[in-house]
Order: sequence, then structure tokens, then C-alpha cells
Amino acid sequence: MNSPKKDGDDDVPVKDPVKYGELVILGYNGSLPTGDRGRRKSRFALYRRAKANGVKPSAVHILNTPQDTKAVHSRGQHSISFTLSRNQTVVVEYCHDNSTDMFQIGRSTESPIDFVVTDTSGGGKEGEDPSIAPSTISRFACRVVCERNPPYTARIYAAGFDSSKNIFLGEKATKWKNPDGHMDGLTTNGVLVMHPEGFPEDPKQGLWREISVCGTFMPCGRHALDPPVENWRRVRAVRYVTVLWWTCEGLMRAPTLRHLEALRQELNASRPQCPVGLSTLAFPSLPRSHSLEERQPWVYLTCGHVHGRHNWGQRPEGVEMPGEGEVSTTRRECPLCRTVGPYVALWLGCEPAVYVDAGAPTHAFVPCGHVCSERTARYWAETPLPHGTHAFRPVCPFCSSALSTPGWTRLIFQGPID
Repeated sequence: MNSPKKDGDDDVPVKDPVKYGELVILGYNGSLPTGDRGRRKSRFALYRRAKANGVKPSAVHILNTPQDTKAVHSRGQHSISFTLSRNQTVVVEYCHDNSTDMFQIGRSTESPIDFVVTDTSGGGKEGEDPSIAPSTISRFACRVVCERNPPYTARIYAAGFDSSKNIFLGEKATKWKNPDGHMDGLTTNGVLVMHPEGFPEDPKQGLWREISVCGTFMPCGRHALDPPVENWRRVRAVRYVTVLWWTCEGLMRAPTLRHLEALRQELNASRPQCPVGLSTLAFPSLPRSHSLEERQPWVYLTCGHVHGRHNWGQRPEGVEMPGEGEVSTTRRECPLCRTVGPYVALWLGCEPAVYVDAGAPTHAFVPCGHVCSERTARYWAETPLPHGTHAFRPVCPFCSSALSTPGWTRLIFQGPID
């Protein structure tokens, strides 16, 4: 939560601020692995600023020489440049808009970026090291513009203004002229947007669309310039990072961390036991639920029988004691039903923003073992998220591990014998 805003400070909210909503990154289960610090965090709240910083299109210039381009950019105004050829550039100047607030998202740590995001590596150690592999997220990926007055409508636009207040679309970028004569285009890495239908009562997946620098929704694919799709979209994927948008109204209807903690305590109060070792199992408290503990529940993913950690059966073929988000390839024979399959630790899902209801933690994602409600497990297992530049696949919303089919298992706990 941001601290109260001081006079003249445009980066933190005023006393009793208007909250537009929150952005939440999928795959981190409540916080970044190194902890949430400054503009690097797993969730970011958008508040009405003390002074509006939004911008809107104003003058349009058609320039034929590089000297003309420099002259326009030297005015210090926000602008978007559309390079049509070596000899022609269309520059759209933006002027101040006192009715909107602008928030920018991207990989850059420069001051124009409000929310710094980096590539999400699915499944813990799976995939390339993000510190070595080239990032697929633009330094200035996108911007969210919120109306300062009710109903506080939020809109997303691809690309953000850099430190010089400019956005550049090169000659090779996909560009077009709208029927109203205004230029528009798509960015290199792209920003995909999806809005579930019927949320939250009966959520169903919507179509993924790509957003342009001027806020036009386009069918996925750079050559399908069909009519735009209207409406603000709730789920946004900046290629290898997927961000959820929650309005304040939605947050009021979503479960809270306190509610999830109450569900954890209720589950532990039922005193689930290991059916073989007869030891009582318990999920650790949510702030401590990122490392294995002695009474940690484990599960046979094929059948769903919950046990304590044991060493009988086949030797592990991969990580024997995985941390949260690491996928073990250990295969064991369940002592209760003789089913052979992966045997992993169970982890409570700690990020309320990814839950579609406030149901009891009865199901686990396969193969990572993150636990949540049945409706939440089914929803994410049926929701393909962008992977790379052309593929889509369902992933665990708590750690980004790629899910198998059907992607979840129902947990079977044994109560105390006494």
C-alpha cells in the first residue's frame, strides 16, 4: 500500500485517495522471489494523482526531412512518431489532459515507468535464466490511462513514452491510417489483451486481441487488420509476463489474504493425517509458505491421495525436495491405491487476485502442486495464456508452470483416526 501523498508529489496518493484498481502479475504467488521493492513488485495499485498527468492527441505533422523531425521533438512535448519511409514521418503531438491519469509499465527502470516488470520464468527453474536470455518485454511496454472522474474508466495502450516523452514506430513496424485519418500501429513485442465473459459468477475465456499504440483492439496476427474490438479488457499479457487488471469493484468481490488464511486454519483444524505414517499434516502460515516444513502435505498427483513426506518407493528422477514453483519428477507408487505417478509437495495459493471464488482449497494444479478452490483450478486449466510469440498454453497462476491435461487433481485428505 502506498503512503499518503505529500504536497507536490505526483507518485504516491493523497489522503483518502481514489483507487482506480490494481495490476497483479501472474506466477509469483503473492510476492517476487527477491521481495517486493519500490517499483518492482508483484502487484501495483493505481491511485488518482494529486495532479493529472494524462495526455491526449493534438497537432499532427507530416515531415519530409530529419531536420523537421528534430525540430518537432525539441519542443519537449509528448509525441508519437510513425516512420513511413526514409523521407516521410508522421508525428502526432500530445498535449496535457487534465481529465486523465497515465501510468506506464515496462522493463526499464527509468523514471517514466511506474511499474517495472521482468520476464516470468515458468515453473521455477524451467526455461532459460531471465538474467541471461534476452528479454521479450519492451523497455516501455504499455501505458494505462484512467479517467479521474466516475466511473473511472481505464484504458490500455501499447508502448510507453520514453524519457524524452516520445514513442517511435520504425519503418518496419505495422502501421495504418484509421478511417478518421489518424495514424495507428503495433509495437515489436506487442501487448495482448483478453477479457473473460461472465466474470465472476460464471467466468469464461474471451478472445485474445492485440492492442495498438492508440488503443485499438486488433485480432491476433499482424496482417489481420479487421475492425477493432471495443471494451476494456481485464487480462493483459506483455509477452512473457501476464498481468491481471482488477477494478476496485472487482476487488471488493474477490477473496482477501485474510480469507485465505482462515481457509488454511480451517483445513489444518480438521487435522489431516498421513494415511501411512499417521502423522498430522499442516499447511504453514501464508507468509512462511515458500519453503518446505516438516509437516508439509505431499500428494500423489495421479490419484490425489495426500500423504506426509516419505522416502519409500522409486528413487527420484529429478528434484527430490523442490522449493515452491519447482516441479519434481519424482514418481512413486501410492500405498493406498497402487497408482504410480508424480509425488510432489503441496503449496497453498497465496495470491487472492487469481481466485475466481472464495471456495475451500480442495484441488491442486498438476504438476506443481499449488492448492486452490475447484472453480479456480478449472478456470485456469481451461485458460490458455500467451507463450512466446505464437503459442498459447494454460499455466499455474501461482508459479507459471505449464499445466498438463486436465491440469488439476482433486485432493483426498484422510482425517484423524481418533
